[in-house]
Amino acid sequence: MMSYLDNVLFALLLIIGFGYFYNNIRKIIRNINLGVAVDRKDNAKARWNNMAMIALGQSKMVKRPIAGALHIVVYVGFVIINIELLEIIIDGLFGTHRVFAFLGPVYNVLIASFEILALLVLVAVIAFWTRRNIIRLKRFASSDLKGSPKNDANYILYFEVVLMTLFLLMNASDLHLQNVSGGFSHFIKAGSFPVSQFIEPLFNGMSNELVMLLTEIFWWLHITGILIFMNYLYFSKHLHILLAFPNTYFANLNPQGQFDNLESVTKEVKMMMDPNADPFAAAPPADENEVPSKFGASDVQDLNWVQLLNAYTCTECGRCTSSCPANITGKKLSPRKIMMDTRDRIEEVGRNLDTNKGVFIPDNKSLLNDYITPEELWACTSCNACVEECPVNISPLSIIMDMRRYLVMEQSAAPMPINAMMTNIENNGAPWQYNQQDRLNWKNEN
Repeated sequence: MMSYLDNVLFALLLIIGFGYFYNNIRKIIRNINLGVAVDRKDNAKARWNNMAMIALGQSKMVKRPIAGALHIVVYVGFVIINIELLEIIIDGLFGTHRVFAFLGPVYNVLIASFEILALLVLVAVIAFWTRRNIIRLKRFASSDLKGSPKNDANYILYFEVVLMTLFLLMNASDLHLQNVSGGFSHFIKAGSFPVSQFIEPLFNGMSNELVMLLTEIFWWLHITGILIFMNYLYFSKHLHILLAFPNTYFANLNPQGQFDNLESVTKEVKMMMDPNADPFAAAPPADENEVPSKFGASDVQDLNWVQLLNAYTCTECGRCTSSCPANITGKKLSPRKIMMDTRDRIEEVGRNLDTNKGVFIPDNKSLLNDYITPEELWACTSCNACVEECPVNISPLSIIMDMRRYLVMEQSAAPMPINAMMTNIENNGAPWQYNQQDRLNWKNEN
């Protein structure tokens, strides 16, 4: 049984672990709120359904059956096995041992299911590691995953192996002490161990005191590992474990391919298209609320908060890039890189705020050019393949379109054919270069 000193140390460990986690979550929320306001409170029923089917039900993951099945095993294992975290916390704080053992047969079923899932998670993680590092699937071998992104993915897999192994070793040593003739210390018979029963013979020949010490070491390493893993999420692509739920809830419900229009521009175009309007008349003064301070986006503060949430939620799985026709044909564009670059820039802005006590000091950098080049943006065909493929409803296309809008409307920096077309529309009310007053002459032709 844990001493009072152990209980105090465990409480301090929890305070530090959860305190650091809370601080990281606050930073994420602050950084996401740097984005422009956008209303995503409509149609709550459809939004809850999205979250249930896509984030919880993993409905888009199984479109690729092998990866989908492996991911579901790891996902369910992560959720279910962490139920035992509640028991560990109670035991650690109050010095109890298997505090939920009073549940009897129900407890046996729970522990047995935890162990089976732990074994399945180990198998799935080994398969994931093999796909990334030995088979080297194309979507995991691209240039945008070199360096830290590749290492991050492997670190998570190693974390999972260590945590599941410690869990099974902890149970195996516990089972060994439960089976001591006449009983030993506080170890009561509780739980069913379909996997760790095959590990338990490793402790044969050891003294009960040594096995008890090993049990405590496994227990402490397991809970410490969980807290480290929890706080590593902030620096990892696996932040989607938490953010997939709000991300799918706040996703755009409009039909794919339907883009938002600026009200001020829409009114001007309608006036231009009105045959009764005087083409030489001055435009009426625009409402200040209709005209944004900047058209489009050149940096992360110009994007809306849902787009920034998208960036933090990106799983870096590469399904978007592997289905992108521009990327497939050798263009520079990678939708996954768009999201990774956006997240990197948000983090850079966040560090700027941390350094300067919450005030952003201009750093002569921007998302456009310093992270994402115009070449990447203009390679996009706006086909929505990336949006369709994303397992958590991220939209790289929305960021691409906002940045292209900035290039066109703020810098006139579109490719030459597009600039010529836009100039003709502005001057002539049509994409072709002829007088606006002649634009309807075609109807009089035989």
